[in-house]
Amino acid sequence: MTFITGEQVGPYKIIEQLGSGGMATVFKAYHASLDRYVAIKVLHPAFKQDPNFLSRFQREARIVAKLEHPHIVPVYDFSEAGGQPYLVMRFIEGETLKARLAKSDLPLDEVARIMKPVGEALSYAHGQGVLHRDVKPSNVLLTSDGGVWLADFGLARIAQAGESTLSQDSLLGTPQYISPEQAQGLSDLDARTDIYSLAVVMYELLVGRVPYQADTPYAVIHDHIYAPLPLPHSIKPDFPEPLERVLLKALSKERDDRYATVADLMRAFDQAVQQVKASAPTQIAVPVVEPVAVEASATTIALPEEQPKSKKKLWLGLGAAAALIVIIVGAIVLSQSSRPQQPSLPTQSPAVQPPAPGSPGNDVAQQIEQLRERFNQGNAAIMQGQPERARGIFADVAQTAEKLLAPEAGAGPDQQIQLDGLAGQSWLAASKPDRALDHFQLLLGRMPDNLEVMTGIAAAQLLKSNLDAADATLNRVFSLNAEFQAAHFIKACLLLKRNEPLRASREFRAAGGFDVNAPVAPWIRLVLADLDCRNDRFQ
Repeated sequence: MTFITGEQVGPYKIIEQLGSGGMATVFKAYHASLDRYVAIKVLHPAFKQDPNFLSRFQREARIVAKLEHPHIVPVYDFSEAGGQPYLVMRFIEGETLKARLAKSDLPLDEVARIMKPVGEALSYAHGQGVLHRDVKPSNVLLTSDGGVWLADFGLARIAQAGESTLSQDSLLGTPQYISPEQAQGLSDLDARTDIYSLAVVMYELLVGRVPYQADTPYAVIHDHIYAPLPLPHSIKPDFPEPLERVLLKALSKERDDRYATVADLMRAFDQAVQQVKASAPTQIAVPVVEPVAVEASATTIALPEEQPKSKKKLWLGLGAAAALIVIIVGAIVLSQSSRPQQPSLPTQSPAVQPPAPGSPGNDVAQQIEQLRERFNQGNAAIMQGQPERARGIFADVAQTAEKLLAPEAGAGPDQQIQLDGLAGQSWLAASKPDRALDHFQLLLGRMPDNLEVMTGIAAAQLLKSNLDAADATLNRVFSLNAEFQAAHFIKACLLLKRNEPLRASREFRAAGGFDVNAPVAPWIRLVLADLDCRNDRFQ
């Protein structure tokens, strides 16, 4: 049983019901002694199933009531009536962000204006040790005078304090905005779960839809955990790249790959907004990229002598029949038909500098050529038995490529694809798969359903030990082409990590096996060493 219109609940007279959700029903009420209207949230009667819930509710409500911030709806009071716990909050006259979105899309300036106070509210609460756990447009309130309020702070935590069936279900929060770790029911949540949910709201405001849409809540939850992010660019071809990069990082599946704090996210978002406003809108076309064979040394390369004996064996390259994605992505950016594959190494190779705007003769195309040469120096360092030096060179290439991807560098659409490919494979070689994954996902946004790029994403996920995510990506590849050999090769490496050598051997055969004399680019050896995927393990 819940409250009814006209009922007196303590000092509050119920005026009308405003709405109802999965955890609470909201009423407008009047507090006569203070002559003000308030909002009362009555938690679902099912919570009464837990005899200890009321004491825990009171403890959590005290924590939430201590939050005092100009953009957090304040909690005035909390109590219970007839065994039903309720919260008393400030009544905000206005509409929800969800209702505002239903009317029309928001311009970028308006999105930034709304997100700023929401971010400030979250940052403050996190500093007080309080998570929201249910950030979504219906919990953002907008007033006619431009005010922005974040509501229901801690309501999800209060609900989760109980042990009833409803409380267990509420762990999932709102499926469209839930973080992967919250969807998995993990208990060690931190600020990054709110960062993810806030980024979903940003995504919806900027793209016009939430990232994951499905027929059932559980399908949406599954996608949050396993499915690659639908890149904004793949939905809106003219979506600004600076904003896309912010969303890609904030919506990483792994918490460690996201921004560490809401302040970091909001700072990056604000910078991206300024970059977009400072530059003319650019329609980024998706060019058709024909695969180009990559020239590589036919020399069989073993790992340097300083490696442990268990890693001195020939590491599996990509045999003639099983070319890994990174080779094909590399074909976009590293075709070297007129260039020797083993350039001489100077004593010290200076880092490539990004172009100064307007510098004559120092355009992006020239910089890309320099990066290709620098990349080959990394390959040569591997052949000279200097893997750590090579990793440093690859990291330098990746960082410089990222600088050239900044809007002020002026890279065109084709050049952006080349730079993302360079950065992606260089970060893989430098043992930074999380950063490589960012670039491969951007490539996928420009080349949807590209089997090679998806296989590259799976390789990066595998390097990050995200076995389930890699498996899901490979299954997507197989659904498009069950005989795609590169994917079978990565699947074999994945099965080795799962200690399933027999199944791995079958996948390896499905990939066409390998030829120990097959031409393999040196940098691939670093990736395969990190994967611990070598030929003797398939025997």
